[in-house]
Amino acid sequence: MDMGEMPVWPVLAADRLDRLLATWHSQRFVFVAAALLVSIVILLTLRRGQTVHNRAPSPATEEKSSWLGTAKDAEYDRKFLTIPDKDVGVRTSSRKARPIGPKVVSGKKLLLQTKSSSKEASLCIKPYVFYASLTGNSKSIAEIVTERLRTAGKHDFLEPELFDLSYIDLDDYFVSGPKVEATDNAASFYLVILPSYDIDSIITNFLEHLRETHHDFRIDTAPMSSLAGYSVFGIGDKEGWPSEEQGFCSQAIEVDKWLAKLTGRKRAYPVGLGDVKSNIKQVAEDWTIGIIDSLRDMQQAGNLGEGVPGSGASVESDDEAADEQEPQSEDFPDLGRKKRQKLNNNSAAVDVEDVGGKSEPKAPLLVDFTIYSSTPQTQLQVKPMVPKESPTYAALTKQGYTIIGTHSGVKICRWTKSALRGRGSCYKNSFYGIASHLCMETTPSLSCSNKCVFCWRHGTNPVSTTWRWQVDDPQVIFDGAKAGHYKKIKMMRGVPGVRAERFEEAMKIRHCALSLVGEPIFYPHINEFVDLLHGERISSFLVCNAQHPDQLQNLKRVTQLYVSIDASNKDSLRKIDRPLHRDFWERFQSCLDILRTKRFVQRTVFRLTLVKGFNVDDEVEGYADLIEKALPCFVEIKGVTYCGTTSAAGAGLTMQNVPFYEEVVEFVTSLNVALEKRGLEGGYGIAAEHAHSCCILMASKRFFIDDKWCTLINYDKFFKLLESGTEFGPEDYCAPTPEWAYFGNGGFDPRDERVDRKGRPKIES
Repeated sequence: MDMGEMPVWPVLAADRLDRLLATWHSQRFVFVAAALLVSIVILLTLRRGQTVHNRAPSPATEEKSSWLGTAKDAEYDRKFLTIPDKDVGVRTSSRKARPIGPKVVSGKKLLLQTKSSSKEASLCIKPYVFYASLTGNSKSIAEIVTERLRTAGKHDFLEPELFDLSYIDLDDYFVSGPKVEATDNAASFYLVILPSYDIDSIITNFLEHLRETHHDFRIDTAPMSSLAGYSVFGIGDKEGWPSEEQGFCSQAIEVDKWLAKLTGRKRAYPVGLGDVKSNIKQVAEDWTIGIIDSLRDMQQAGNLGEGVPGSGASVESDDEAADEQEPQSEDFPDLGRKKRQKLNNNSAAVDVEDVGGKSEPKAPLLVDFTIYSSTPQTQLQVKPMVPKESPTYAALTKQGYTIIGTHSGVKICRWTKSALRGRGSCYKNSFYGIASHLCMETTPSLSCSNKCVFCWRHGTNPVSTTWRWQVDDPQVIFDGAKAGHYKKIKMMRGVPGVRAERFEEAMKIRHCALSLVGEPIFYPHINEFVDLLHGERISSFLVCNAQHPDQLQNLKRVTQLYVSIDASNKDSLRKIDRPLHRDFWERFQSCLDILRTKRFVQRTVFRLTLVKGFNVDDEVEGYADLIEKALPCFVEIKGVTYCGTTSAAGAGLTMQNVPFYEEVVEFVTSLNVALEKRGLEGGYGIAAEHAHSCCILMASKRFFIDDKWCTLINYDKFFKLLESGTEFGPEDYCAPTPEWAYFGNGGFDPRDERVDRKGRPKIES
């Protein structure tokens, strides 16, 4: 076909297509943007149309979406949110045509109600008054305050209770606080009345307990925040310590600081400070009136109320502006006192290695209890345990002690005086052949780690878990003990009835009972001290309380080693010994294991002190378990001796807790049966008694030789074996028990004369 006959339109179409492609390539970005814009406009228009046609859900609809919350959330809303009936609401659809546009919601902001709700307005407050006293001033003030609270608050708050810090388990009251059972809406209020001493006392241990509780990572930051509040009253002497900076009421102020931390800033009333040589009773009365007013305000309001920034803090600040700028301490957040404060989201993480590189840290790390200070720390001065000017020194010397150096003492007991007059010796003469007038009773450590309810020292000796005092040379203690003992013996020379031959014998010490008071094994140089005793052929009887296993393990040979076993289980031991160590039961068990390893090296003894109502009832099997664990050579069972002090009464100990000798015999008989059933190594039997001391001796049958009990000690042979340097065991220096000391014969030495209470010869019936 001829080309001239072809149609024109394909050519024109191709030309137009070329032009369109050229335009697209040159303007394609504009076209794409326009298309997107049109799409967005269309989409918004469609969504607006849907909103116009949607209805609000009916208020009567029973269906509930999952995100609306649980019943617990609804309860929270009812409790803490106040929703006005008229002003707050949502406009629902009406019969009239709705205007085009979004729904409109009107109303007021929902407000959180304060915690002082009407439910808490009737708070029941239970006051607890705690005190510590050596001279009696603090006790007197505490009794007055307690009676004042009882009288003034008869209809306002619950009956107050008074406690001596020396006779309570601190864990029961100063870790989480007691639970008040009176009502559901009840809380405890603490009043602490303390003197301040420049020596170690129960207050020192109390402060250590508060400090350890605060720094214990296993315990919440404010474990005592359940308390309604607290306040502290300090008693001091401005003559010796004129200002607070110089020590006036320093320990009371420190207790206030730790309680502020442990309670979460719940100081309800300022610290009271009284001077014993001024108008202390008036100051205490004014402080008590303020406490009563505070308690009434708390009872009505249901809480401590509001305070300015810094209220209740453990330490005061001189710069209020700085307080406002500084971040809240992790120990005391203003909100949620019972919870630890969380780290700031915008705070940078600090590596442990970088702590030293921070020149000006804003706040200590949450997990680091190390105290950093910009000023160099002054070296702590090591103080004497019992300074001569201290109340402890005065109290112990009044009780008949001669204080040696800074931490030791010596005293003669009533049995020494009795033996000098030929009226009998103590049970050690019947069991082991030690005449009381030849025995020196001393201790190189007046401090103890227990606060036993039956202690004769009336709570006047220092208590501690670690040695933190000056350490006297063992030679100084040894020389001082002998000098003090001989001085007291010489004072007996003019006493009617003292026998001349006994007096002469008493001027040569043959035995040393390291059991006077405290914990002798606590003394860092106890082995050197024992060597000095043995160097002069003085036998050593050392008593420990099974609370220092490391020292017991390192102890060298003594003539006889005692361990006080005052209870058969953990709860009873806590109740009767009131140990300071929190791991007291683990320490106790470790000491029994150590004693078992020493039973073939030296004479080992369990000393059981029976206290009715504390460690007697249903504990025979428990004691048998402990004997099976340690297998001691001997077991002494003795009824407690009542010392007749108000301190003992404060611990709940009266004459009703002293067992009769018949009850001790019954207990020993039951214990012997329990041990026979167990078939222990060698077995045990009842060997001797001293009825006058209310004491009975059980012995391992290792000491039943040739059908005779051999519980006495051949002291000359002991020292020959010791000086020879050869290995020897307890059986190598034992001696036969005299027949008059056998169980059933009473145990009174026939060489002495029995007298009645008035010193007249006792006629046997």
